[in-house]
Amino acid sequence: MNFLRGVMGGPSAGPQPSGADTIQKLCDRVASSTLLDDRRDAVRALKSLSKKYRLEVGIQAMEHLIHVLQTDRSDSEIIGYALDTLYNVISNDLEEEEQEENSAKQVDDLGSQFTEIFIKQQENVTLLLTLVEEFDFHVRWPGVKLLTSLLKQQGPQVQQIILVSPMGVSRLMDLLADSREVIRNDGVLLLQQLTKSNAAIQKIVAFENAFERLLDIITEEGNSDGGIVVEDCLLLLQNLLKNNNSNQNFFKEGSYIQRMKPWFEVGDDNCGWSAQKVTNLHLMLQLVRVLVSPTNPPGATSSCQKAMFHCGLLQQLCTILMATGVPADILTETINTVSEVIRGCQTNQDYFASVNAPSNPPRPAIVVLLMSMVNERQPFVLRCAVLYCFQCFLYKNQKGQGEIVSTLLPSTIDATGNSVSAGQLLCGGLFSTDSLSNWCAAVALAHALQENGTLKEQLLRVQLATSIGNPPVSLLQQCTNILSQGDKIDRRGSKVQTRVGLLMLLCTWLSNCSIAVTHFLHNPANVPFLTGQIAENLGEEEQLVQGLCALLLGISIYYNDNSLENYRKEKLKQLIEKRIGRENFIEKLGFISKHELYSRAAQKPQPSFSSPDHMMFDHEFTKLVKELEGVISKAIYKSSEEDKKEEEVKKTLEQHDNIVTHYKKVIREQDQELEELKQRISTLTSQNEQLQATVTQQVSQIQQHKDQYNLLKVQLGKDSQHHNSHGDTLQMNGLQTEEVSKLKEELEEWKNKHELLQGQLKEKDSVIEKLNSSQLEMGATEQSLQSSRFGGLEHSNELQKELEVLRSQIQLQAAEISKLQMENQKLQVMNTAADPMLGDSGGTAATSSELEARLEQEIKELKSQIKALSEEKESLKQQLDSSTSTVAILQDKNSRLEREVAESKKEQDDLLVLLADQDQKISAQKMKLKDFGVAVEDEDDTESGDQGDEDEDGDEEEQDENAAVCYQEN
Repeated sequence: MNFLRGVMGGPSAGPQPSGADTIQKLCDRVASSTLLDDRRDAVRALKSLSKKYRLEVGIQAMEHLIHVLQTDRSDSEIIGYALDTLYNVISNDLEEEEQEENSAKQVDDLGSQFTEIFIKQQENVTLLLTLVEEFDFHVRWPGVKLLTSLLKQQGPQVQQIILVSPMGVSRLMDLLADSREVIRNDGVLLLQQLTKSNAAIQKIVAFENAFERLLDIITEEGNSDGGIVVEDCLLLLQNLLKNNNSNQNFFKEGSYIQRMKPWFEVGDDNCGWSAQKVTNLHLMLQLVRVLVSPTNPPGATSSCQKAMFHCGLLQQLCTILMATGVPADILTETINTVSEVIRGCQTNQDYFASVNAPSNPPRPAIVVLLMSMVNERQPFVLRCAVLYCFQCFLYKNQKGQGEIVSTLLPSTIDATGNSVSAGQLLCGGLFSTDSLSNWCAAVALAHALQENGTLKEQLLRVQLATSIGNPPVSLLQQCTNILSQGDKIDRRGSKVQTRVGLLMLLCTWLSNCSIAVTHFLHNPANVPFLTGQIAENLGEEEQLVQGLCALLLGISIYYNDNSLENYRKEKLKQLIEKRIGRENFIEKLGFISKHELYSRAAQKPQPSFSSPDHMMFDHEFTKLVKELEGVISKAIYKSSEEDKKEEEVKKTLEQHDNIVTHYKKVIREQDQELEELKQRISTLTSQNEQLQATVTQQVSQIQQHKDQYNLLKVQLGKDSQHHNSHGDTLQMNGLQTEEVSKLKEELEEWKNKHELLQGQLKEKDSVIEKLNSSQLEMGATEQSLQSSRFGGLEHSNELQKELEVLRSQIQLQAAEISKLQMENQKLQVMNTAADPMLGDSGGTAATSSELEARLEQEIKELKSQIKALSEEKESLKQQLDSSTSTVAILQDKNSRLEREVAESKKEQDDLLVLLADQDQKISAQKMKLKDFGVAVEDEDDTESGDQGDEDEDGDEEEQDENAAVCYQEN
């Protein structure tokens, strides 16, 4: 520590050491000291000296500092000092006094050399990436700054090292998620340097969710009202999207375009915008232009344009376009942005045509913009932006071209003069005294005619009133008049600019339009003027005019249909040969493509010029020159015979083209017919599918009705075994006649059964009557009385059994009748439900009505039969009641008979006892008589008599037993 005090300026009696010596001692201390505190203090001292003695510290201490980064990673403080020292050595962000002492070139060389030394060992960059992962603020922040400085000095080399490093880019993406704004913001700056001109890294960063994180940061910071952090995020987004089709597609598919809409929400009060807001909004507009740039693939540009329209971004930009108080540079950039959003997209162009400015009365936005373009008091960049917007509005937009040209035609001009049209503004600018307005109006009108032969012919009808009392002249004639009188008219600006603009308009107008060429050649002053301009030896500025005159004359030859005898192709070529010379003509024609301004204009569609004097060529016109220069050169050298052959070939080609056009038309009509047939087929297919679905549904409903009907039939079969024939399944398209006939048969069966039961009842009644009569005849003898009683009891028992059976049968019959009634009702309901299905399935109305009438009649008959059965049932009940009363009477008679039988049996028993006593007495008397010698009957006779008595006794006993059994049964 004492050593450090001496090094860092402590009191000393001896001479002061120089800066190089001090740095050398500090480096030795870092390398040799064993204590971490000593090394830390030495590195801190090197950090304090690194800004003033940048070269010395870089040469002597870099190796030691790298060693500290490798060995002392456990101490975040010494790592932070080492990183800060390396940053001071490598970075070129010096203070003002240091910049005064050293030139900028020396500073750049020094930082680049130290960077090269550091990255010579790729492990150093890998080590730095590892340190950037540390969460400690004193390590991460210096590491981010050092890596950013390395990328600034040796970007491609460091990018390659990071790219091959495992998870190198992913580690740096974590910086955007850091909660400390300082590290997050410096991480954005680091990624800016990392993604410069490296498509591979740009893709990796994009797929590491960079778009989501950056848009979140912009939203958190307040969109366009945010600070410099928003600006840094927008610059990083531009790096990721510019000239990177993969990232642009990913940005569009990720629905990030929709998140750009809130950026452009401006209020009614647009005064007092801060410089940072203007910068942010400018970058936001540039980011939109990156997505729809004309240099992008057409498919990607078109999809982005559609997305911007559907999410409302284009509408928001048009709102800024028509707003008041918007700064001029923001308005200019907004016009350029809207231009590229609508360029070549019919939907967006149609929407832009419908936008009106908030004026009274409302005017179309395109008219308001053209007013700014032809107003010489407007800024030059704004006028260029409006011209670009008009060009983009007409690009591949024949509908828009027709609307612009229609405002010039006599039938559509507003006679009242209350409103200014786009055509009137273009004509006013074309013939004004401001050369820049002349050029802009000429180029704008040329774009209205681009690749549209019909409008070129219609524009020939435009008539202009030049002065009072003079007849009107055509627009074509007026353009050639101004062209020939260009030097005589006093104009503000370059006279060459006006003539170049008019010549570009005439070349575009006459190209590929023979009728316009004929109108141009019909004026006898035009050809001499062109040949005179080409033949003169003028200055360098006029050479461009000479080249354009040669191009216009060449177009008049190439697209000449030889309808004018004095200006046929051959005569014009002879005129060039005599007045100019073919070689001289071709040389003058070549002045156009060799001009520097021509090369600039050919690079991109947007007209960007440093000054109005450089505004000479239009991008679309350079394409026309490139297309026509070669064919005109060949046409000049062709002979008359070759021209004739070419004419024949052209005619053949035209015929062929006509044939092809005819067949194309036929094919187109057939395609339309095919499309109509396809549509009809698709319609019929859909209808068929619907009908099939309906049929399927009806079939399912019919099947359900079948199942219900079968279930009812099964239930009826379970309840009554008399209906087994109902098991057959019938198709329920309605109640069929077979079903009705079966019901009739069943009713007939029930009638027969009913008649059978009535017969049985009659038989029973006759039996009862017979019993009654037999009861009356009883009493003749005891034997006949007993037999009659026994027969009556037996018949009474049988009658009771038969009555019970009869009751059960009558009950079953009543149940069957009620079930038939229920089935009849259900069949009626099913008949009413089946009627619409029969109508849907295609049955005729007449058949349905006849069937319904028949069913109603048969149902009525069934009801009458059921009613008759119910009446018969009532009569059977009455007969049953009478039979029951008869049975009761018979039972009473039975009981009386039983009592009489019991009494007679008792009397018989008494008689038997008396007989037995008499037998005993008789036998005793016989024995006595034998004892006394009285003759007695033979024994055989006595036995026979006894046998007869025994038989009689046996019969009586058998009758007694039968009577007892009958009594017990009763």
